[in-house]
Amino acid sequence: MSEHKTLYEKLVDSHTVRTLDDKGNVLLYIDRSILNEYTSPQAFSGLREAGRGVWNPATLLLNVDHVNPTRPLRTPAMTDAGGELQVNYFRENSKYFDIELFDVMDKRQGIEHVVAPEQGWVLPGMVIAAGDSHTSTYGAFGALGFGIGTSEIEHLMATQTLVYKKLKTMRVSIIGVPMQAMTAKDIIMLLIERLGADGATGYAIEFTGDVYSALSVEGRMTMCNMAVEAGARGAFSAPDEKVFAYIESAPRAPKNALWLQAVAQWQKLKSDDMAVFDKEISLDCTAVEPRITWGISPDQAGGISGSVPDPDSIAEEQKRRDIEFALDYMGLKPGMSFEDIPISHAFIGSCTNGRIEDLRAAALVVQGRKVSPGVRAMIVPGSTQVRDKAEHEGLAQIFIDAGFEWRQSGCSMCLAMNEDVLKAGDRCASSTNRNFAGRQGAGSRTHLMSPAMVAAAAIAGHIVDVRRFVQEA
Repeated sequence: MSEHKTLYEKLVDSHTVRTLDDKGNVLLYIDRSILNEYTSPQAFSGLREAGRGVWNPATLLLNVDHVNPTRPLRTPAMTDAGGELQVNYFRENSKYFDIELFDVMDKRQGIEHVVAPEQGWVLPGMVIAAGDSHTSTYGAFGALGFGIGTSEIEHLMATQTLVYKKLKTMRVSIIGVPMQAMTAKDIIMLLIERLGADGATGYAIEFTGDVYSALSVEGRMTMCNMAVEAGARGAFSAPDEKVFAYIESAPRAPKNALWLQAVAQWQKLKSDDMAVFDKEISLDCTAVEPRITWGISPDQAGGISGSVPDPDSIAEEQKRRDIEFALDYMGLKPGMSFEDIPISHAFIGSCTNGRIEDLRAAALVVQGRKVSPGVRAMIVPGSTQVRDKAEHEGLAQIFIDAGFEWRQSGCSMCLAMNEDVLKAGDRCASSTNRNFAGRQGAGSRTHLMSPAMVAAAAIAGHIVDVRRFVQEA
């Protein structure tokens, strides 16, 4: 093996307890995990039935986010009987295993991938595994985060380790001169479109390049979050001064002398200059315009000036059939301009785009305007702290004045696991990460885009190029 290593190899090697075979399987030490009420119940039951305890409760954090209502007035009650059972069992397990819980009424509650960085729970150099595929979000901090299944959650809680198969490495260099209004969401959607929904399967992605470096930490979180939609099981970048500044004041970040020592070590977390990657990709963002999805997979997307594709123009049979199925489900006709697509709902939130910078971007579009008649528009902050900050900055009032619903934090309409569900035929401009058939409700139709694009669509009543609104402002 080469003595020159990628950041991924350094992270895995530093956490390898034992090599298990010559096929890349290792026993991997996991620093921390944050668990939700939806994916953890069976794991806790497995521990109870086996009479096992949790190896190190201090490395776990429990957080309610999937099934809780996000109505404007928060109460501890769950309106769904199944959700109430899950949350109550979550509370029981918090006490039984002595694990800290951010419950519904806790001021630190929110979507796990927003909460964990807020608290300084995620630090450079860590390996974090959790029961949600978008755990990859933490890669923006120079950590390795990945999603695991219920049986793996049980193993992790009992042993602090996981059996892990090493991935291949892919370096994606984001370069070029960004166009007006281009966001991290547009970049990652372009990458997914280029790679395909399975183009990064078996890989860990390391993001580099001048355009990526220029992104804010929250923009990088969006990139790492959605990399899994191209099949990657990990996405990250080397930590830099932006990362250090972002987490320095977090409650659980190291303080004083420990902080200085930590930063000195974190600055070493980068791929060696001569490190060899299994795959190299360069993505030029010079001509990237705001993007939307038209189909039922995140890679079925295009620039806002484009139109719905014609399956008859596709030579590959399977791809043609996929497009035909998607267009039938979405109720779209080939050749239809994206800007002619009407919407009934607009949703801004999720672990992808529910942070304070996302709300600021949306507010710039919304200010002084009104939501189009017939459109139900919702803002669901990524955490209670984000909600409080947005209210303090006056963003909430901008949304309320425009006709948006200003709601409490949670996963909400991203996956329709609570009251926030679309009906069959509803069409939603959404800042979420997945547009699968039925993702936001049975028979619902989802178009992914940036928060600013969602805001513009809510005002216009149809999908529209947000750059028009920026120019008007």
